[in-house]
Amino acid sequence: MTDTARQNEMELLTTELNRPEWDEPIVCRVEVDLPAWLSQLAGGRDWEVYSEEEEENCISFAMRQGSKLTPKLAEVTLYHNGYAIVDVEGRFLFDGSLTSGASDCAHLTYYHADSGEKITLN
Repeated sequence: MTDTARQNEMELLTTELNRPEWDEPIVCRVEVDLPAWLSQLAGGRDWEVYSEEEEENCISFAMRQGSKLTPKLAEVTLYHNGYAIVDVEGRFLFDGSLTSGASDCAHLTYYHADSGEKITLN
């Protein structure tokens, strides 16, 4: 590698690392279509949320499918760090990160922490 090529590479790296817009705080939000996700994981349709409970580090949703007399029951727990657990009828169907891109029903969205303005990534 020539000295000029090495210098150009160092300048490019320095420019990429010294970007003031990368120093702004951002918020990452995971949005999940729970009924569609449960349909993917457990099959069936018409899943509905019938209760939710928020704790300091997570939100849990109680869901049901079918008749109110003999519904299929599920609990979905979404942690604020992007981790999720899905229990359907006592079986764990999902235990992992939603941010890995494994589900079409979960989407990451980024916002500027100060203004709340949405950030579009290339």
